[in-house]
Amino acid sequence: MNLFSDIRALVIDSLNAMVAEGALPDGLDFANVTVEPPRDPLHGDMATNAAMVLAKPAGQKPRDLAMAIVNRLIKSPKIDFGIADVSNASDDEIEAAISRSVAGPGFINLWLKKEVWQSLPPIILTSGAEYGKSDMGQGKRVNVEYVSANPTGPLHVGHTRGAVFGDALASLLDYAGYDVTREYYINDGGAQVDVLARSVYLRYLEAHGQEVAFVDGTYPGDYLIPVGEALKDKVGDAYVDQPEDVW
Repeated sequence: MNLFSDIRALVIDSLNAMVAEGALPDGLDFANVTVEPPRDPLHGDMATNAAMVLAKPAGQKPRDLAMAIVNRLIKSPKIDFGIADVSNASDDEIEAAISRSVAGPGFINLWLKKEVWQSLPPIILTSGAEYGKSDMGQGKRVNVEYVSANPTGPLHVGHTRGAVFGDALASLLDYAGYDVTREYYINDGGAQVDVLARSVYLRYLEAHGQEVAFVDGTYPGDYLIPVGEALKDKVGDAYVDQPEDVW
């Protein structure tokens, strides 16, 4: 169960009914119709852009179309329009409900009935980890590259943040029905690694007391000082006199 997809289904059903009645033209594409949380929670539990995205292809004014959609949705058992008995509601009550829901040039704000919220806990408990899964992604392939730490520099907190954020994003996309590939790009070859090797060698010479100059794009960061010292401890002075065309 997914409340947003459920309410979107109600909106799409209403649109299809309007097409069948001739209130909307045939052939409209509903793919861009969304149901999302409104920016301001005071404006409702959910909002749909249906009138905004369909007004132009339907040849109607967004606000007029929004009012027509709400007039269709007003009988929904899940949406609270502030009318206890729609079948016996007066025109004034229905007009007030429509005015409450249609905002600005044609956004539709919706409030869910309390029974909808009350029905969720048992569904969540029964579904467990499966609750909220959807087929929204419809198996579309998505490649998420994250972390991909630069091998020429030290790790930092940003890499940790990227790992957490990237994994969470990939998991969320997978949960929403996308075919997700997680990629960590290991860039441990090429010119930058050659430059890293030269930079380490300069720190190695420095560990032997030589003055060195970091030129030609070499990496002067202090993080390579302990690397050069560790190299000195391991190989001694065996490579101190290497010609420049070697390193």
